[in-house]
Amino acid sequence: MIDWAAIATVFSVYAVGVVIPGPNFVAVAHKAASTSHREALAMVGGVVVVNLFWASCAILGIGIVFATFPWIALAVKVTGAAYLIWFGGRLLVKAGGAGTAVMQLERGSYLQSFRAGFATNIANPKSMAFYAAVFASAAPKHVSLPTFIGMIATVAVVASLWYGFVAVVFATPSVAVRYRRGKAWIDRICGSVIVALGIRQLVR
Repeated sequence: MIDWAAIATVFSVYAVGVVIPGPNFVAVAHKAASTSHREALAMVGGVVVVNLFWASCAILGIGIVFATFPWIALAVKVTGAAYLIWFGGRLLVKAGGAGTAVMQLERGSYLQSFRAGFATNIANPKSMAFYAAVFASAAPKHVSLPTFIGMIATVAVVASLWYGFVAVVFATPSVAVRYRRGKAWIDRICGSVIVALGIRQLVR
């Protein structure tokens, strides 16, 4: 039997939380504006897969592992922060490059874009905390298979629609042209934000 009330709670809480800008938003927006909407959508695929992973972990109670073995949580936190700092630093280093040449260098395969989305999201252990909070308040003590599928489907649809929207909007010609004109400064801002997020993750 499907617990529609639990699914509705997941939708309402998750829909609000997912639109708050973070590393995923910055990465998808930057990929869309600097390459193409297809590569950005491939990155969205990687982000959504990790979202489904964290959601499944939260529903199944895997978060208890972090509480029982805090060193695992610390290792994930440090590794994730290091990746965010590296990713942001890479944007800062490339920010001064010439427009066309850098645009060509940034283009890659859809698989590379998918991996980048996966890595950016998995590097943020705060996602686990977010999903744990969402499903702790929404999931019944014993989740039936239909309810589990419904919750996971809700996460998949909401995340895909939101990040897909970001990818399409930032890949539109008008936005992409503006990005290219101010590429150096935009990349510096995006890189600085991601580095700051990584540093904050380390000190908290």
